[in-house]
Amino acid sequence: MVLPVAFGWRHLLFANWPVDADAVDARLPDAFPVETYDGDAWLSVVPLVNVHVRPRGLPEAFGLPLPELNLRTYVTHGGEPGVYFFSLDAQGVLSVLGARLLHHLPYYYARIDCRVDGGEVRFRSRRRHPGARPARYEAAYRPTGEPFEAEPGSLAEFLTERRRLYTQGSDGSVRHTDVEHDRWTLYPATASVGRNSLFEANGFDRPDSEPTCYYSPGVDVVTDRSRRWTPGH
Repeated sequence: MVLPVAFGWRHLLFANWPVDADAVDARLPDAFPVETYDGDAWLSVVPLVNVHVRPRGLPEAFGLPLPELNLRTYVTHGGEPGVYFFSLDAQGVLSVLGARLLHHLPYYYARIDCRVDGGEVRFRSRRRHPGARPARYEAAYRPTGEPFEAEPGSLAEFLTERRRLYTQGSDGSVRHTDVEHDRWTLYPATASVGRNSLFEANGFDRPDSEPTCYYSPGVDVVTDRSRRWTPGH
């Protein structure tokens, strides 16, 4: 049995683009209808740093820092909303292999550098996974304005307040991982992106609109083990 994992998410940028729902739906397994907000599907690029990654119950001192970059969208299954990841790039080889095997998530090994300087986060990622499509990302981002919590029914809530990750097992089964954490403290954010090939690497056209960006200093997280979905769960 896979133990629940405890860790923290830190220095997150949520960079979000409205896109045609049919274009996203075409890239999703049939089991996961795309969820829309005001008629649009959304693609989000999220760089972050996982900290203190460890089995739940162990002290933080036993944990590891693991920077990560993902491209995701928003779906439902059985009436329950969640996140669907098209790709997740991460620094640790063992972590990538473990996540692929135990959580059935599309992780790829990447070389990632993340530095915080004067309130600005500088994030660089280059995928080095054997046989995978190349993907690079370089950005500098920072919070602006005042902190807030997403209002019920708002776009910010739709894009950030999710507590379930969906994926599909190698046997075609629907699987989910449930996530526990406090509500996000968010800030409006500004981001200067020097390079981003995640869309092309995942078969999408590059959006021609400007993204809606939020920054969060982070939350502490506990995830359940990956489970096969059954009605009512």
